[in-house]
Amino acid sequence: MTMPLTSDIAIDASKFSLENVSEETIGVNNFIERATSSGPTWQEVGPVKFREMRENGKTGFAAPVYLPAAKDVVVSSRDAGRDIALRVYSPDNGQPSKGLFLHIHGGGFVMGTHQHQDGKLREYANTFQLTALSVDYRLAPENPWPAQVHDCIDAVEYLVDKGEHIFSARLLFISGESAGGNLAATTAFHLLRARPNHKIAGLILPYGWFDVTQNLPMVTTFERRLLVNNAKMLGFAMAYAPNTTIEERRNPRISPIYDDMRGLAKGAPGGKLPPALFLCGTEDPLLDDTLLMAMKWMITGSEAIVKIYPGACHAFTAVPGFKAAEEAWEATVEFMREKMKGI
Repeated sequence: MTMPLTSDIAIDASKFSLENVSEETIGVNNFIERATSSGPTWQEVGPVKFREMRENGKTGFAAPVYLPAAKDVVVSSRDAGRDIALRVYSPDNGQPSKGLFLHIHGGGFVMGTHQHQDGKLREYANTFQLTALSVDYRLAPENPWPAQVHDCIDAVEYLVDKGEHIFSARLLFISGESAGGNLAATTAFHLLRARPNHKIAGLILPYGWFDVTQNLPMVTTFERRLLVNNAKMLGFAMAYAPNTTIEERRNPRISPIYDDMRGLAKGAPGGKLPPALFLCGTEDPLLDDTLLMAMKWMITGSEAIVKIYPGACHAFTAVPGFKAAEEAWEATVEFMREKMKGI
């Protein structure tokens, strides 16, 4: 008796089924849609005004919270006469750090600052006994690509080259969500080329924006205003890489999904890319980005863990008390603790 033909790739289709979207998730999405739709977009009022509104909690969402224990340090930029700020949060217990955790914030390359990450940095620092840092990269449209990439690379090279001397700990993890996920992947790929002997323990990449061509099906058809949609993502793309064609935005330094990951893996420590955790909801215009990037990661023989959250929208991990956000954090804790064994 012949066995039925099986696929070489397995997908848990239940994660993508509308039947498995909880009432809580529907409620969270409705709240976010109302909040997103209640005010102007950054294109309508301009980036400077919108950043000011966000700082004051006037965009439909709470204003950022700053923690006194978080401090800024500066590192040198490749550009003469300017520095790059790093936000630093050390473990509250005063015990030695086990390593450095670098976070690269999201915001479409246009919004957000390293100082908006204090709560996130504290959580990582105290959960894992790590020194958590966030990089203050320049923002578009005032500073288009490659300014953001340069700042993140300069910061990460500093941490690799001088981290043990300055912080008594080595760089272990790089994380970034949305546009920050793009910069985190781009920065990690740069390290594989420029510092091939430095082994990263892992990357954490929630709902990363890995393809800025805006040519994938989900991002081109997603119209619901759940924080971001197709029109808002296109505006971010044009601000980040203005006056570029789709082909030009396939540059791996703009869209890391087009990088030679198989070649990178061959030259990496152990012949593999660093282990990566991908998190994404199914009601996110960047779902295709996550699925395709994770698949490319896997086919190099490298470890990629993909966690999908039915119905969850973009930036769902930032919603306090949301079950899907708590589950995503639990997955992150399990992933990072596994990678820290023996360190």
